[in-house]
Amino acid sequence: MAVQDIMPTWVGATAKQIARGVRRGDVSATQVVADHLDHIDRADAGLAAFRTVRGGAAITEAEKVDEQEDLANLPLAGVPVGVKENTPVAGLPTWNGSAAVRTAVAEADHEVVRRLRGAGAVILGVTRMPELGLWGLTDDETAVTRNPWDTGRTPGGSSGGAAAAVAAGLVPIAHGNDGLGSIRIPAACCGLLGLKPGRGVVPCQLGADDWFGLAEHGVLTGTVADAAVGFAVLAGRRPEKLVPPQRLRVGVSLRSPVRGVHPDQPNRDAVTAAGRLLAAAGHDAVPADPVYPTALGLQGMATWFAAAAADVRAAGVDRRSLQRRSRRHVALGEWAQRRGYVREADRAAWRDRSIGFFGDHSVDLLLTPALASAPPPAHAWSGRSWRSNLLTNIRYAPYAAPWNVAGLPALVVPVGRRPDGLPVGVQLIGPPGSELLLLAVAGQFELQAPWPRHAPGYPRVGTPVVA
Repeated sequence: MAVQDIMPTWVGATAKQIARGVRRGDVSATQVVADHLDHIDRADAGLAAFRTVRGGAAITEAEKVDEQEDLANLPLAGVPVGVKENTPVAGLPTWNGSAAVRTAVAEADHEVVRRLRGAGAVILGVTRMPELGLWGLTDDETAVTRNPWDTGRTPGGSSGGAAAAVAAGLVPIAHGNDGLGSIRIPAACCGLLGLKPGRGVVPCQLGADDWFGLAEHGVLTGTVADAAVGFAVLAGRRPEKLVPPQRLRVGVSLRSPVRGVHPDQPNRDAVTAAGRLLAAAGHDAVPADPVYPTALGLQGMATWFAAAAADVRAAGVDRRSLQRRSRRHVALGEWAQRRGYVREADRAAWRDRSIGFFGDHSVDLLLTPALASAPPPAHAWSGRSWRSNLLTNIRYAPYAAPWNVAGLPALVVPVGRRPDGLPVGVQLIGPPGSELLLLAVAGQFELQAPWPRHAPGYPRVGTPVVA
């Protein structure tokens, strides 16, 4: 096809650019959605980011956005969005990562989906995750979800399909949720921003009991501005302009929460680079190591196991129908609960200790690696042993889980590339209520050291209308 025959497209535009274009009448929501559906049709066969694409239903939804008289109050007017498949979307089954744990067609949207639609977003479909959302690796018996940066690598998990979709430009913003790192891990794998809000900021209502309070809904995006508006919508707030913060003291730590697991050199270098960016923005980066009690890891794992068992019981799923890695996980969860190893008092104690860290060290935020190593290969992990999955997850992604147990807001932000070309990021953690501060600091990183919003070679169709 000759260059002059390639039609302009809104694929590749940010959520903020699309919403502004729809509100001003530069483009219809219907056209934007049609562009993105066409791109998904071409590009997702090699990625398996989406479980289900809504197609004609999404076009109808976009037409309803175009028919609204007052678009000015829609912060996501016409913006295509993917929703993680464990979150009910009216008219679709809730897959939860495999056919074995799929539930019936939802009669109503989950509250976060309702808020996205209310802001003018159009739900293109549901994105893939591992069974029960248990792993930082996304696959099942039907497909292996792949990282657009290197299709031989996993996009992470459990919001792996969401991260792959944004990194490939299939959607500019995707919903995810995070029980032990399930937004931040795939964000780091795919060169994206991934925000996990603090406890209670966004309604959760997942599974039996929100993974004993560890799980939160959030967003994955390519820009800070998109992350800010996505967070505001999910939290039920009006979007606010991010204000560059005054001089901060940021604690910097390479210490791993898992004994014997250490960050590789590219992840260490990423923390060093982030420290330089903080200094260039006028902040102070100072050494400050959290003390991760040995018991924290055991308590966190027991809660992880028990959350899976609780979800399976609540859904009435026959454990024998699960993948073998999940069967073992659920069995251990039942054992942990019988033995009394899952205790709210333990989680509360770590939360108090984590909040106290900021005062004890006189720091405003904490900076850590996002991952300990490169994303693992994109294999059919669902057919491998529980032990293989467990060790792989722990060795490459140990840094996220403590902050779910503590219920603190945390953000992954890209800061460069590994020698093999894959993106690398860092994690910022703050005290309760610091979501906007985290985003504002990420905005300073973005201003000083912009990152590519998409993996090389994506989007693959047309010429973006908005650069």
